[in-house]
Amino acid sequence: MPTIELKLPKMGESISEATILNWLKNEGDTIEADETILEVATDKVDSEVPAPCDGTIVEIKCEANEVVAIGSVIAIIETSGNHTAKTENKEEAVAKKADIPNKNKKEQSFKLKNMHDPDAFLSPLVISIAKKEGLTIEEVQSIEGSGAEGRIRKSDVIAYIKNRKYPLPSKPNTTTSSVAGNLFGYTPPNVTFKEGHDVIEEMDRMRQMIAGHMVYSKHTSPHVTAYVEADVTNIVAWRNENKLAFQEKYDERLTFTPLFVEAVTKAIEDFPGINAAVKGSQIVIRKDINIGMATALPSGNLIVPVVK
Repeated sequence: MPTIELKLPKMGESISEATILNWLKNEGDTIEADETILEVATDKVDSEVPAPCDGTIVEIKCEANEVVAIGSVIAIIETSGNHTAKTENKEEAVAKKADIPNKNKKEQSFKLKNMHDPDAFLSPLVISIAKKEGLTIEEVQSIEGSGAEGRIRKSDVIAYIKNRKYPLPSKPNTTTSSVAGNLFGYTPPNVTFKEGHDVIEEMDRMRQMIAGHMVYSKHTSPHVTAYVEADVTNIVAWRNENKLAFQEKYDERLTFTPLFVEAVTKAIEDFPGINAAVKGSQIVIRKDINIGMATALPSGNLIVPVVK
């Protein structure tokens, strides 16, 4: 069967490269025309790249987190027997997936379900947009998706945001220098280094996002540190009595972390003002208690799973 080269499409004016975020399909997987097969990111936009035809992915040439020039071959696709060329519609298909302005593209509207669907699949790209725009997962899951089998696509979320009835928080930048400069009104100093003595390492996308979000957090949330002594003798004694049985049952060490998470949860139940947000002159008291817990990855980066 014939094969075609899948090239990284143009993402907008003045954009010359993009970072591969995530492949949604693997080598050997069958694909349908216009089905999203990978997600990419640039300095200006995160985009979904659609399949140009029906077929099978026979080779993936670029890995996740790899920076690729626009127009580079990123995969080889073996087309199905009934394949017909769609080159004249390629730019329109990419624009539709990436929400890039296109002269043939009509403004997309959105619809809401009666209630959120907790089983609705959300791609990493959709979740990333939701976080940047201050949307809750429940809010996103209430959007009626236009993708295959009702899947919520990036364009659905963007259309919802455009028609949202109340203000949204501004998007934080994802690089440390631009965030620091924009938030605190100064230009970061030029960092010098000694050639052949100091070492320069490029940050991957996750580290850039972590750095930007940390600075953004400092700007948006008051940071206060308080020290209170507490007698945890009973907790230590309880853990010592149960840690061996716990490890035999679950093959995991019993640490103090889950005990502290539960203690924080009970404290929030007793003092709900801890779990509040300020919106203008209003205080929003959250009923749901969600605890974020920093977790190390083998790569050295951190993620923060949320315990609901």
